Amino acid sequence: MTKELKIGKHTARYPVIQGGMGVRISGGNLAGHVAKCGGIGLVAAAGIALNSDHYTGTNYFQAETQAFQTELRKARAIAPDGIIGVNVMVALSDFEPLVKSAIEAGAQVIVCGAGLPLSLPELTAHAPDVALVPIASSVRAAQLIARTWEKRYHRLPDAVVVEDPDTAGGHLGEKMENIGTGEYDQYATVRGVKQFFRDEYHVEIPVIAAGGIWDRADLEHALAEGADGVQMASRFVCTEECDADMAFKQAYLDCKQEDIGLLMSPAGLPGRAILTNTPNIRQYDLDHHTPCRMGCLKKCSYKESGERFCIVTALDRAQQGDVETGLVFCGTNAWKADKITTVQAIFDELFGD
Repeated sequence: MTKELKIGKHTARYPVIQGGMGVRISGGNLAGHVAKCGGIGLVAAAGIALNSDHYTGTNYFQAETQAFQTELRKARAIAPDGIIGVNVMVALSDFEPLVKSAIEAGAQVIVCGAGLPLSLPELTAHAPDVALVPIASSVRAAQLIARTWEKRYHRLPDAVVVEDPDTAGGHLGEKMENIGTGEYDQYATVRGVKQFFRDEYHVEIPVIAAGGIWDRADLEHALAEGADGVQMASRFVCTEECDADMAFKQAYLDCKQEDIGLLMSPAGLPGRAILTNTPNIRQYDLDHHTPCRMGCLKKCSYKESGERFCIVTALDRAQQGDVETGLVFCGTNAWKADKITTVQAIFDELFGD
């Protein structure tokens, strides 16, 4: 098994990126311990102000950048020599200041999905050593990003994450009607993205498979199919180090395969979650007349018309342990979680002799 993963100027001991899980599921503690164990740990930017010492209830955007930097420094203290990055959704209203604050706090890798990060090289031009990694679900999306970056900024991605919408958790970069049809071939996409960079730019760009990676067999299959590494998110939730409340982790331990499905996010994207409490999420906002206080997303049906629900507060409630009215994002394999373990134990299972 190929063990190292080189992204830009950074080489991880193991070919694992811990996926970004927003609203403090993957904060500094989880990201730091993944980096300490030899993977790439990501602090997720979305909603990181909530349930932080920086948020007063009225200073959301200021608290976002402050809390983001606090979590990055926490991760760095845990893994002084590890590779620590961030996941920043393009759909966030404060996408640009979050990217800039991540660089200030020492992020080495920036992963961006939920939209095409066409301006990312401009935001990071002053920090050429920071690796830039877009998330794409198609060869066409990867082509558009690469060609735009190269034409405008003379920069190519340092890696590409190919996310499988049929298996990944959280927000998905595909239309609802196209998910689960059986037509999507993740590893054909992985190979197609690699071939595009070879043919057009004569370079070898690492391509990371994301979605549905749970155990060593999944990892070895991904590498055998042409991926240079994997991104795993749901697998790290039921660890002692994950930043979520124990009730959130228990929701994974309790869920059945049929409990996991799709819902439409107010962000205009499908999302995969545990659906056993879905009616309660909308009802909470109706009962509490929850206003859009944050304006966290550039485009949001709840902000614009009160449709659906306030996603950032629903995710925040779940992170703090209210899984009855909160939203619990997960991948299709979350039902496989059967115990609380440690990040180190997961790495031992994935890479041990």
